[in-house]
Amino acid sequence: MPLGLESGDIDQLDAIVQSNRPLQRGGHVFQTGDRFRSIYVVKTGTIKTYTQCPNGTEQVVGFHLPGEVVGLDGIECNKHICSAKALETTAVCEVPFQHLEELTSTIPDLQHQLFRLMSREITKETGLMVLLGKSTAEERLAAFLLSLSVRFHNRGFSATEFNLSMSRQEIGSYLGLALETVSRLFTHFQDEKILLVDRKHIQILDMDLLYDLLSNQTTCLDKLGAPS
Repeated sequence: MPLGLESGDIDQLDAIVQSNRPLQRGGHVFQTGDRFRSIYVVKTGTIKTYTQCPNGTEQVVGFHLPGEVVGLDGIECNKHICSAKALETTAVCEVPFQHLEELTSTIPDLQHQLFRLMSREITKETGLMVLLGKSTAEERLAAFLLSLSVRFHNRGFSATEFNLSMSRQEIGSYLGLALETVSRLFTHFQDEKILLVDRKHIQILDMDLLYDLLSNQTTCLDKLGAPS
């Protein structure tokens, strides 16, 4: 959020940010129905957002990496419509929304950045809907891995080698695929020398081949956050 702000404005933003104790794996930032008070920025670790289906299963709606914002879902109804859970030991910075609103009324650049964050979330959700509606299973997993790649790269981490803090089942829930399909595709990508997979550790061996799988889905890939 401080992108493009003057140093004095950043100091004002820093003054309202609260650093909470790290969450252990499985700990919740908030749960469905909780009153909306704050938005949260992931400092380290990974957050999964999900909703509970009537049959008791979870529907994953997002994975949030360091530097990304969680909690924007609560603004409209003043309560959270999904839950946010840590997938590993995770630290978040809490930004009380009332204080943030007061700041944005006096700092136009901060207001612009907040609108930009909201727009990006809408764009990602739109891209996912299009992807799930029109793509094959291979294309869905390829887009997911490329999206993670660019998000890690944008935050100064390796674009080709990273750990997946989410399970295969959670990836399947997010992409609308069965667990068996996700596992089979990881094996297939490894057999094709696209990936090197060691449990949760992923190394992308051939980025071009991964992009080739999305030759007909570049618009979806753009909306999921990866470069075309």
